[in-house]
Amino acid sequence: MSLSSAINTANSIFSNTAQQTAIVSKNIANASNSDYSRRLAMLGTSGNGAQVVSIQRAQNDALLKQNMVSISQASAQGTLFAGLETLKSALGGNDYETAPSTYLASFRDSLQTFASTPGNTTVAATLVQDATDLANSLNKTSTSVQDMRLEADKEIASSVDKLNGLLADFEKANNGVLSATASGADASDALDQRDKLLRQISEIVGISTVTRSNNDTVIYTSDGTVLFENTPRKVTFQATSGFGATTTGQKVYIDGVPVAAGAGGNTSGEGKLSTLLQLRDEIAPKYQSQLDEVARGLVELFKEQSGATTLPGLFTWTPAVPPATVPPAGTTVPGIAATLKVNPLALSNPLLVRDGGFNGAAYVQNTTGSSGYSDLLDKFTAAMDGNLAFDTATGLDGSTSIMDFATSSVGWLEDLRSSASTANDNKVALLSRTQEALNNETGVSMDEELSLLLDLEQSYKASAKLVSTVDAMMAALLEAVR
Repeated sequence: MSLSSAINTANSIFSNTAQQTAIVSKNIANASNSDYSRRLAMLGTSGNGAQVVSIQRAQNDALLKQNMVSISQASAQGTLFAGLETLKSALGGNDYETAPSTYLASFRDSLQTFASTPGNTTVAATLVQDATDLANSLNKTSTSVQDMRLEADKEIASSVDKLNGLLADFEKANNGVLSATASGADASDALDQRDKLLRQISEIVGISTVTRSNNDTVIYTSDGTVLFENTPRKVTFQATSGFGATTTGQKVYIDGVPVAAGAGGNTSGEGKLSTLLQLRDEIAPKYQSQLDEVARGLVELFKEQSGATTLPGLFTWTPAVPPATVPPAGTTVPGIAATLKVNPLALSNPLLVRDGGFNGAAYVQNTTGSSGYSDLLDKFTAAMDGNLAFDTATGLDGSTSIMDFATSSVGWLEDLRSSASTANDNKVALLSRTQEALNNETGVSMDEELSLLLDLEQSYKASAKLVSTVDAMMAALLEAVR
């Protein structure tokens, strides 16, 4: 080896070591950055020995795609579980202390007590108060359900805005990857940014990706709708200002295709949009219909009848048009739970519950005015434990007592929440495992990087020794020719 070739070799080693050290330093600086993929300096041979020919980025496309699916599923499940927890809290938490079924049981107990002591005006007043508490519970719960729908609608609007912003950012990142790939430059930073955006997009909507030539990426939703191809597809949504039992929320459209809502406690949805739609359009309306059926059942049970005419008695409500008769059995009256109330006459004269006559003398049952009259109260008590016809669209038994129906409504919600809780734990665990597997493949290991630094140090020392040796030989050669 000539002295000049030795110097060139040493310079090549210094250059390689400098580049490799820069890469290792960057890896170490991003060791805690979950959106960073490890860089590797790849060596090749040249006339002066090995040299850095390219910078490769650690990646595993299969694990990345599985990670995005896990993110979508965990995000959807977590959103559903949070919504059900909010609804449970509105009903009093673990024991459902403020649920209508709880107040219904207290009202039934007061009714039985009054039936055994029909002349006791204090017990009569207590019964009316319990009836008022029951009506208020249905009112408040109905309001909570519609508030939850409104909050879900607002979050849908926010998520749609965020998704459109992420897609715009993705276009820039994807163009950066294309430009770097076409020019032969290092595309690692642009690829990191693009993968980060993909993970953020997958939290909002389930996606799949296809990589084309020049590292160009196309994004599809989990149901096959194009979300991004060269340019972002528009995601549109019109928010609703307020919700009632008869209000229908607007759909979310991706490139003109509506986003489907998830289904079930272990939701089929991917991404939070699907379960926000599920909460707003499926779960909350169904629970509202159950509340409405409890309210309608109360109106039916405590109705007054004279001949062929039936009118609301102890319980009434505020419809847009006052009804001539009690609502038909087995048919939901949307929103009745929100305005159910105790007949104002009962507040001024609680004994009307015992005697009848809320709608005039023709409806009085205790015609003698006896303080021991309990026939009507006994009839009400028996009716509360007897079967009524309920709307099967509520998802509950269509023929059961109002007590069992109200209890089943709580059971329906708790079963759904429990299923969502179990599924949430499972999907979060799966996400954790896929993230760990992906990080093992693409993340930075401090032990490996520090070990590599030690190797680079030895390489630097070797090249420095070579330069020192060449310098000594050059000095001896110059001394010899003097």
